[in-house]
Amino acid sequence: MTLRDRLPIRPGTLGAVLAAAASLAAAEFVRTGLYLPYLGQGRVPQEVLGLPPTAAGLAWAAHFAADSVMRGPTGLLIARHGLRPVLVAGALVTLGAIALLPLAHSVWLLVVIAALHGAGFSAMWPGTMNLTADAAQPGVQGRALTAISMAVVPSVGISYFLFGLLRDGPFMNVYVLCLGTLALSVVFALLVPARAVRGPNRELTTPEERARILRRLTPLLPAALMQTLTLALFGGVLFKLLDTFGLPYWQLVAVLAVGAATAFACLPFVGKLADRGQARMTLTVGFALIGLGLLAFAATPPGWVMFVLAAVVGLGYSGVQPGWGALVTATLPEAQRPVAWGVLMTVENVGTALGPVVGAFMFQHFGAPALFTLGAALALTTALFYTVFRRLFVAQLVPA
Repeated sequence: MTLRDRLPIRPGTLGAVLAAAASLAAAEFVRTGLYLPYLGQGRVPQEVLGLPPTAAGLAWAAHFAADSVMRGPTGLLIARHGLRPVLVAGALVTLGAIALLPLAHSVWLLVVIAALHGAGFSAMWPGTMNLTADAAQPGVQGRALTAISMAVVPSVGISYFLFGLLRDGPFMNVYVLCLGTLALSVVFALLVPARAVRGPNRELTTPEERARILRRLTPLLPAALMQTLTLALFGGVLFKLLDTFGLPYWQLVAVLAVGAATAFACLPFVGKLADRGQARMTLTVGFALIGLGLLAFAATPPGWVMFVLAAVVGLGYSGVQPGWGALVTATLPEAQRPVAWGVLMTVENVGTALGPVVGAFMFQHFGAPALFTLGAALALTTALFYTVFRRLFVAQLVPA
């Protein structure tokens, strides 16, 4: 069996999926690094743009509000017009918005730029995930979706730490880096074939069809929210945790790398379980492991124990990701997924937007142990939900 035979993507579609994923990774690289570590924790808003300290937080909120609101309509646009024109338009709007950043010498203009950036970015995740689900070979949708989404994760981590290191350097260096990366995003979007897997399906946009899709999506919403919220709680205070745990900068990076490496290493085995009818089980166990790992972090353990706990949390995420993807594809017929991804990713984005705000509040007022305890409680509650209400998915599954 050749390597191509082992890939979870149908022959002839791999190039399209990789192009969409590369466009998403480039756009995510800029979005992740720009707002939290750079504008949020650096000197640029006040010293270069002359903005108050609250400007970065308002820009972050505006960006995610626009992104969240537009993901549902983006799914409808993909259903009506196909993926390529929507993806290209989103990449161009994103590039145009960030090109205006040097003009943001007032809070309202920065907020408008961030909102425009969010509206353009809203096409990236739903478009790539929908294309991947369509291109996946039968019976491996969970693994395919996880492989592509996890392939984008390194751009998020590298971006956060790179922009963190550059946060006090020259503004123009970061500005040029952002524009160059977003130009690559446009180029990769243009490489997605006009009819990558299937063309537009305009029959899915009636009110009755949308209501039917929403009913099928309801049991998936808790996982959509919590898989991003539990992770995003720590995004705004990550560097501040160094003092809490008494860690040097690069040891924190190493702990995070262990968690990520464990997740990647376990994906083939756990993903196979999810695609073989155990999607809800892998999702539930994954959230349980995340909850237990975060609860142990709340005790501020010594440095070597943190590497073990990072592996436990990484193993948990290796269950959440393929379990989530397999549940979506098992619950929804193929033709309904463009709209579904838009709705589900709107909810995911709510978790991503709320996480740093809630995390910063908990850290400031109650300390790091309370923050980790909150994350553990959310993850364990989600695991309990999918245990107690497991019968919901038996009735929802699409017939094979």
